[in-house]
Amino acid sequence: MPPPHLEVPEKRCLHATLGMSSITWLDFNDADRQRALDVLDLFREKGTVDELGIGTVRDSLADILFPGTSTIMTRIRYYFFIPWIYQKLERKKVASAEIGQLGRRDEIKLIDALRTGPDTAGLIGLEAGKDLKRVPSTTYWQGLHVLGFRRFPGSRDAYHRSLDRFHRDGGDVIRGDDGQVVVGGRRFNWDPAMPQSPTGFPTGATFALTPQEADYFKERVLGAAPASFFAQLLIRLDEFEDGDLPWDEPAAKELVGQAAEDLRHARNFSDAMHGAALTYNLMLAEKQKAAERRAEYGSRIDDWAANVQLRRSALASWDRAAFWATVEQAGRPIRPLTRAFIDAWLDAVIDGDPNAVVRDASMRDRIRKRERQLKGPLARLENDRALERWGGASSAEALDFRWNRPTRSFLRDLKAALVTA
Repeated sequence: MPPPHLEVPEKRCLHATLGMSSITWLDFNDADRQRALDVLDLFREKGTVDELGIGTVRDSLADILFPGTSTIMTRIRYYFFIPWIYQKLERKKVASAEIGQLGRRDEIKLIDALRTGPDTAGLIGLEAGKDLKRVPSTTYWQGLHVLGFRRFPGSRDAYHRSLDRFHRDGGDVIRGDDGQVVVGGRRFNWDPAMPQSPTGFPTGATFALTPQEADYFKERVLGAAPASFFAQLLIRLDEFEDGDLPWDEPAAKELVGQAAEDLRHARNFSDAMHGAALTYNLMLAEKQKAAERRAEYGSRIDDWAANVQLRRSALASWDRAAFWATVEQAGRPIRPLTRAFIDAWLDAVIDGDPNAVVRDASMRDRIRKRERQLKGPLARLENDRALERWGGASSAEALDFRWNRPTRSFLRDLKAALVTA
């Protein structure tokens, strides 16, 4: 059985294995598959696991702030690499039965080309090479559709299966599974306005965007989500300062309208809920009788409480009903137990003394029960063997909503192409 806190959707098509856990789904949904793959990758990154089950709220806000992104993306030019690979294969009229294998072959060729370039930061498959299990197209597939690079509406597997009919129809119509025409007119699997691949691609490929590509990406975001914080950052790209958190950016101080409201919700949620994560880690350190870790988390909690006091006015005036409405509009289902836990913590922190909350027996009991809801017998606060595997930090960092990965990298690449070009 998968760990309970994965909250795996029912009847989806994916088989993945992590340690002793295995997930198998029977049907697929592209967005759900990407979300589950993101979760599985987070298990491999120290300190990022969703220990208290607030990930659906975090990810809903991240979808709103930075649409078309996911935590396992690395460099922005993959948005172009993947369509270029498939467009080349489409021009050769590669059959459905062969497209998966040949697409993977060309994605491995891309790894080899990027390895020889001047910049390998964020190169997917740098170490694995031809043994890479998840090629970049699986990671970027959903984002390509959200931002309009990809016109084909289905999953990557569905796209592969559709190519025989696409070649047969000359791209003029879209047919349903029964072979009947659903949409007439010219069909494009990829946006025809997208910049073309360089001559000889993937030979000589690098992560450096051309100004034309950077402009195109900017237009895609502005077209898909003009009210998003991401769009506002791109409009003010020359002001980008590479801050540690999204609200540290100069553009954040000039926001108005929906983008300002969305960022306010995200910052308030991050600032308030960070205390719950730190308290959970402090409780683990206390149970482990680890004096050094107890001191570390005690100090971090003091810093957190001081920050909450500084932002008390903003938190007290926070429209929580509007917050939950925003989260729900993102389309990720929020379970009642998740909302109840979050509301209880926010009430205690905003209406009371944050320093007292972390010591309050009833709040600590809520954290203990929450972990048990998510992990069952594997809860660290109740299972000494599970506690032994604690690495000293679990969900201990402030929520940044995909800012540090991958958005900052994207903005660096875009600024290098547009502002310093």
